[in-house]
Amino acid sequence: MSQEGFQTPAMKTTADTSLNAHESQKTNPGKTPIQILHEYGTKSGNLPVYVMEKAEGEAHQPSFVFSVKIGEVGCTGQGPSKKAAKHQAAEAALNILQIDAGSVNIPVKAESNGVAAETNNHPNSVGILQELALQRGWRLPEYTVLMEAGPPHKREFTVTCRMESLSEKAKGNSKKAAKKAAAEKMVSKLQSLSGCSEITWTPKPSVRFENLRNSSSEHISLLRRNPLSIPNTDYIQMMLELSKEQGFEVTYFDIDELTVNGQYQCLAELSTSPVTVCHGTGISCSNAHNDAAHSALQYIKIMASSK
Repeated sequence: MSQEGFQTPAMKTTADTSLNAHESQKTNPGKTPIQILHEYGTKSGNLPVYVMEKAEGEAHQPSFVFSVKIGEVGCTGQGPSKKAAKHQAAEAALNILQIDAGSVNIPVKAESNGVAAETNNHPNSVGILQELALQRGWRLPEYTVLMEAGPPHKREFTVTCRMESLSEKAKGNSKKAAKKAAAEKMVSKLQSLSGCSEITWTPKPSVRFENLRNSSSEHISLLRRNPLSIPNTDYIQMMLELSKEQGFEVTYFDIDELTVNGQYQCLAELSTSPVTVCHGTGISCSNAHNDAAHSALQYIKIMASSK
């Protein structure tokens, strides 16, 4: 038997792969390689991840290099614009995968904006987030079990997924199911923030406590000077103003289970580096939020005042 029968997609010649790309375009002339690769990723559960590797050249003649990774396949492309470079990278990946564009069409409802297809095919969102973090140098996603409730035969778990400054919470009948649901919500949030199914969102730089200590801005200075023991103070608003000034985000998570005294519980999470999480309780959800904000402000006051 000739060796030709043992060729893998990666062993095909440039002429062969170019022909395949041309045939794919003829099969589906209305779609770009980026769209075709995205459809393939949606169907296979491995969405393509694009990363800009290099940007150089003069302003009137720039040159961009993008890499794309989909499953075990990684390719690069170069072009005079970001879109052109991504186009070339996607085309190279299609060549290696030998994808027939006509076989990867997935019906998507018009109102879904392309996101429903991903949900219906249940991709590995946990893996997608992991790859995104590794490819882009982000902190790896963190999963925390917030609560475990229900009788032994019908347990319900609440898990939080944290990705840079973002947080999402989901429930499931097992830790694994809750983790997957939280990851799926995080992928949807990233797509929403990107304005499309392709994730282009970029995290803000983390706010470190050294920055808070060195800051002389209005709200951090007021926090250092004034006591945090004045009755009926709106600590939620105070925290909001401080977070806007210093550039970090605050997320409140309600805990379904009441305390032994029958009070509501809440966690306030600050997207500082390291991440800060403070607990609060109260006779209502809003009171619990206010108490959690108060605890967080006390912690920031200590950290921002110490030298």
